[in-house]
Amino acid sequence: MSARLDQMVSESTLQSVPGLAGKFASARPFRHVAIDNFFTPQTARLLADHFPAFDEKLATNENGLVGRKAVNQKVRGLGKPWVALDDLVQGDDFRQLISDITGIPSLLYDPHYFGGGTHENLQGQALDAHVDFNFHPITRQHRRLNIIIYLTEEWQDEWGGSIQLHKDPHLPPEQDEIAVVTPLFNRCVIFETNEISWHGFPRIELPEDKRHISRRSFALYYYTESRPQSELGPQHSTIYVEQHLPASFQAGMTLDPEMVQQVRDLLASRDQHLERLYGNIKELYTDINYFKEQMGLQAPPLVADESSSAHAAGQGGANEAALSASSLSINDTDDLEANIRRRDERIRALEAHIAYLKRSTSWRITRPLRQLKRRLAGNKG
Repeated sequence: MSARLDQMVSESTLQSVPGLAGKFASARPFRHVAIDNFFTPQTARLLADHFPAFDEKLATNENGLVGRKAVNQKVRGLGKPWVALDDLVQGDDFRQLISDITGIPSLLYDPHYFGGGTHENLQGQALDAHVDFNFHPITRQHRRLNIIIYLTEEWQDEWGGSIQLHKDPHLPPEQDEIAVVTPLFNRCVIFETNEISWHGFPRIELPEDKRHISRRSFALYYYTESRPQSELGPQHSTIYVEQHLPASFQAGMTLDPEMVQQVRDLLASRDQHLERLYGNIKELYTDINYFKEQMGLQAPPLVADESSSAHAAGQGGANEAALSASSLSINDTDDLEANIRRRDERIRALEAHIAYLKRSTSWRITRPLRQLKRRLAGNKG
């Protein structure tokens, strides 16, 4: 065992590996474990003291909007304590420690920290229940584990922000099975990443005298070159499930301003997810049409005049740019038809998800609330 591992990871963690492995293997609703006092007190203190300030430039979410969550993936630029942490987590000894706890061998470090790094969530931020993307977008390795170490000085569950691990967030909360982990200082939570590892946290609502506090953590994701056949699924990005309406919402009730804002927030979140999914469909159709035109399976769209032709030529360049920016890799022209089929399957999956959102119980229940939203916006149609 290296001196660096002994110096940074607490003795209590290192001595508890067999017990932690048992807890991880038997945990519900899916495999996970929470470890208190994960790092040595000095290591945790140094990381917290050198945690980066909130930067709005790093707070753009998946829908392109500036939110209340900042993610800094450039860990090695945050000072010596973070350089030491990055050295630790990519080392053989630390990865073996995590393998011993989780039973997952040959874990691979992600030097890109794609989606990981430091996370800071401010008052009003929430995270809808979701399963994470399942393949690394650059290496195509399988995403296997999430490791989160919390660095907030104090926290209480009633403030929101406690991570919730779900059996199935589509179910009403009273039917779901939810494990809650409070983000206490120097607590580490490790959980597997697969097609059923639903997780998120409720909206952060801090008391007035605690608004200076933020939910701070370090997120690390490990990958493997392969994974069990039973865990394989089609490649996907992060998949979200919208929050249910609070149980307090009942027919005939009068909405106060806070409730109205809550409804607006829920609908805005759903609208953003739909907009992103429709955008994904457009990009996939662009790629498919490009492939079909290159293979001679379909003709390019007709143009009416020279200006339209110029536009079409420009669109061809855009198609090529979209192709080069996509994650699709083609090594041989014989693979084109297989790639087209995979793209068609992804489009159908996205369309099915959008259809689900539109016909889901939550969507039907919120129909009168959407009408209220339009009235509040001055739209009487």
